[in-house]
Amino acid sequence: MAWVRPTHLAAGGRVRSAGASPMTRFQSSFLALVTVQAAHSVEEYVGHLYDVFPPARFVSGLISHDRERGFVIANVALVTFGLYCFLGPVRRQWPSAVPLAWLWVVIELANGIGHPLWSLARLRYTPGVATAPLLFALALYLAQQLMAGRASPSAAA
Repeated sequence: MAWVRPTHLAAGGRVRSAGASPMTRFQSSFLALVTVQAAHSVEEYVGHLYDVFPPARFVSGLISHDRERGFVIANVALVTFGLYCFLGPVRRQWPSAVPLAWLWVVIELANGIGHPLWSLARLRYTPGVATAPLLFALALYLAQQLMAGRASPSAAA
């Protein structure tokens, strides 16, 4: 049985874990967005997006002659970048956290809109459409927090 670290909500919606500094809702939702992006990447990989979607074929082909390998490299890099953004700028409340979070909002809104539109155009399931609505919802929630100024260090206090 795995040991689970106890958590509770502190004032201001921060998640407090025993022995760790509190995490704001902004930070938690950013981490959730990156985590769902990882699941989204897995869904796309399992569905062979790199073979069936021209932009994914193109980007994967730029990285490697083996599109599958290029797709994996691109998505591992994307999720790794997301984790870097979380562990560095977002978690430590650096000034760069806000523009980086907006970048993620734009990327995930595009994912959240693009996949369902592609599925509607094809009138069938397309790789990535199952997780796209969650990416869309999390991106909207993160955008709302950014517009409300909840990403700033003063909002974390």
